[in-house]
Amino acid sequence: MSLTNKALLGFAFASADLLIETSAEGRITMALGAGEALAGSKDRALEGVQLADFIAPDDRELVRMVFKGLHEGMRAGPIIVRLASQDGEARAAGLSAFRLPQNNGAVSCVMTRAAVTPSPGAHGLHDRASFETAAVSILEQARNRGHEVELTMVDVPGFEAVAKRAGEAEGAELRARLAAVIRAQSYAGSSAAGLGDDRFALLREGPETPEELSHRIVQLLDLDPALGVSPVVQAVRASGELPSSHLLRAIRYATDNFLREGHTTTLPSDLSQAFEASVAKTMAQVSALGKRVETRDFALFYQPVVTLKGPAKLHHYEALIRFGDQGAPFPMIRMAEEMDLVCALDSAVVDKALEQLYLRPKLILAVNLSGRSIGNPMFVDELCARLAANPNIRNRLMFELTESAAVGDLPQANGHLQRIRALGCEICLDDFGAGASSLAYLQQLTVDVVKFDGAFIRNLEHDSRGAAFISQLVRMCEEMKVETLAEMVETPVVEDVVRKAGVDMAQGWLYGAAAREPAPFPPLAAQANATAPARRRGAMESWG
Repeated sequence: MSLTNKALLGFAFASADLLIETSAEGRITMALGAGEALAGSKDRALEGVQLADFIAPDDRELVRMVFKGLHEGMRAGPIIVRLASQDGEARAAGLSAFRLPQNNGAVSCVMTRAAVTPSPGAHGLHDRASFETAAVSILEQARNRGHEVELTMVDVPGFEAVAKRAGEAEGAELRARLAAVIRAQSYAGSSAAGLGDDRFALLREGPETPEELSHRIVQLLDLDPALGVSPVVQAVRASGELPSSHLLRAIRYATDNFLREGHTTTLPSDLSQAFEASVAKTMAQVSALGKRVETRDFALFYQPVVTLKGPAKLHHYEALIRFGDQGAPFPMIRMAEEMDLVCALDSAVVDKALEQLYLRPKLILAVNLSGRSIGNPMFVDELCARLAANPNIRNRLMFELTESAAVGDLPQANGHLQRIRALGCEICLDDFGAGASSLAYLQQLTVDVVKFDGAFIRNLEHDSRGAAFISQLVRMCEEMKVETLAEMVETPVVEDVVRKAGVDMAQGWLYGAAAREPAPFPPLAAQANATAPARRRGAMESWG
């Protein structure tokens, strides 16, 4: 590099901590500045080594793709990269790169100290949830700095098929390369997400059109054109002054459309339009949900719960709500909570459960109640009135307090729960250890059963630490005179683990999937004459 170019570069990047020049092959030919503060070794010691050795392994492909995309006179960055530690201390830097004209392919870099942040996930890509949350913060920061950043969706149809045909090792290399290419185009190199099915989302800053960005991705991937991998890029401008909550809804709406239809969908031109469309769609969904609740247009499916004290015997069924063929009910339940429809929905579910209990005198059911419902005095008053009017269901109806919405006032909620328990209905703390459910709930709410979240249970087959953890939770519950229930028990091995841990009850595919009718548990048929357990909610022999 000439003295003039050095002076110009030094002037342009006067605030940098470290100035580096690399050869076309990526070897550091010059290092000036705070090399020891950034790398843990003096800057002169960096000269002659590969820049890749200075970068943490997970970010090397990202830097390579940034450099590969640089044409003469072009600047890239800053991107946040983690640095390879020479002394065990974690470090990160904002890296900007510039390829000076007529400099034999050399790249000049400036590096500035940056906060160390954990990698978002595989290949440095966010998952959808973490991306949406991070995107709101990044868009607001960029807006405050006067930067124009847009939400960009990238569909690379056929790429995964190519990676699979390439074999395990080469396929993994191709996936890492594509992830690095997408990250290299994103704002700060850290605002991109893998959405599955060859689809990605990112925030980006720059003048390139979607067509130009698509062409750049093709060049960086460097795949045989005969493979027919052609990225399709769509951009949603981040115009307007939407507040955080509106930004999040707009991003979710655009992402939902993209995931549903890929590159064949037509996205809104900007996030303001996406928010307006999201509101319109939500209002239509709320109206439709309100009608379904009012007309009881949903079904209850029944999944068996078995006791593990001795041979597995049917203990009760959990009644699970299903809305037609729409699959998992969680989005509808979440919407009901957010739009103040959940009390009406919970009330309708209780009505259907009471109908089943009336028709089947020996049936024992558990139904879910939202934390928002249990915190509503009017809902609890009406529920207790219905329970008192149906004394025949005493000891045959359990309520599971779900974690989907947090309980705001725990002392008040506990008072409501005790009124329900006094009418002969047991209370189960659902999804213990996940979401809103926590040790604080168990400490402040008097309940009869704790249901361990399936995320802890389903992997116990390969997780000895998890098994020890469950054992300790069971011991704690025993001391509090609270029974335990494990959900998502799917294999005999997992059942054996939870049995040995002392768990009282289990639920999962091992015992049966949720079905439209509460049929007798299969093993019970061979024990038709067996004596029911002495426990208050014993095993059921028929539904008469």
